[in-house]
Amino acid sequence: MQRLLNVQEFAQALGITVSCARRWLLEGKVARVKLGRLVRIPASECERLIDEGTRPARRAEKEGQ
Repeated sequence: MQRLLNVQEFAQALGITVSCARRWLLEGKVARVKLGRLVRIPASECERLIDEGTRPARRAEKEGQ
C-alpha cells in the first residue's frame, strides 16, 4: 500500500508553504485522494514533481574559449 501524506507533510517534504500546496491541489497540479472530507496526497507525487522539475546540469565551458 502506498503512503499517503496530508497537506502539511507534503508541503514540508518539498520545502513549500502549505498555502502553495493547497493552491497546487486546487489547480490540479497534484494528484490527490479524497477520503470523505480528508485530502491525502500519494508520496509518489513528491518524486514525480522532483523528477519533472529536474534539469541536467550544463557542461562547464572551458576557460579561454
